[in-house]
Amino acid sequence: MPLDPQARALLDQMEEAGMPALNEMSPAEAREMAAAFIELAGPGQDVASVEDRSIPGPHGDIPVRIYRPSEEGTLPVLVYFHGGGWVIGDVDTLDTTCRALANESGAAVVSVDYRLAPEHPYPVPFDECLAATAWVSENADELGVDAGALAVGGDSAGGNLAAAVALAARDQGGPGIAFQALVYPVTDHAYDTDSYQANGEGYLLTADMMRWFWDHYLSGGAADDHQSVSPLRAEDLSGVAPAFVVTAEFDPLRDEGEAYAARLADAGVDVTAKRYDGQIHAFFQMPATFDRAAEAISDVSEAMRKAFADSA
Repeated sequence: MPLDPQARALLDQMEEAGMPALNEMSPAEAREMAAAFIELAGPGQDVASVEDRSIPGPHGDIPVRIYRPSEEGTLPVLVYFHGGGWVIGDVDTLDTTCRALANESGAAVVSVDYRLAPEHPYPVPFDECLAATAWVSENADELGVDAGALAVGGDSAGGNLAAAVALAARDQGGPGIAFQALVYPVTDHAYDTDSYQANGEGYLLTADMMRWFWDHYLSGGAADDHQSVSPLRAEDLSGVAPAFVVTAEFDPLRDEGEAYAARLADAGVDVTAKRYDGQIHAFFQMPATFDRAAEAISDVSEAMRKAFADSA
């Protein structure tokens, strides 16, 4: 399909504004520019409650933001990890999306403000996301959530972290995860797919940006073939939680997300993959800019509700 007109309009506006590429900035400058994208998400929906708090983690306290669509009863829960190449982003950049996910799914959402590279390279972001997921499970009663209906999710680098957490939870016998929402996830430290070749320039996220992100994330010297770095390279994907995988047609990450979904299916995992034609990377977090963001949020929420019902 052709590029969505809303995507074209955004790309044209960025070009006219002369915005530099993230990979031409320092991490601090990139974070400041990323904050400007928050307004493209639009105003967030009202939810029953929003709470900012800190929880203990292996590298110090971890800030989280907890959204509840209802104050009544015990709710299912989604632990969500924001995108931004492990270098940029925070809970504010995904605030609008998390509010919509809470209302659409009926689940509480715990958005995790994990530490960022290069100041805190791998494994710090992964460690903190795994620790936050375990903390939610262990403190379910206090939070008013159901540890038996716990999902993980994230977009882009956050999708990478969610997939890695799901694999780790399987291998270490918990926390129990009922569903994983992987939104255009990074699944492999490689740049050789067809979508990298076709979409590596001109569609917001570029191949050069991904190299910049990866270089910062792995600056601690970690190997790139471990499943917590490149989930697509895991030897065995059987036994992980059911998944819904979102990909965007004009995204360099499209093929690795779809390859991960295919490997999950081959391993016997209940997985649905949906490519959103005409869309670019990051559309999911901008419902005020992209009409199809609302559709994708609804699709993820519906799949999550189904997974919770099936696991009950």
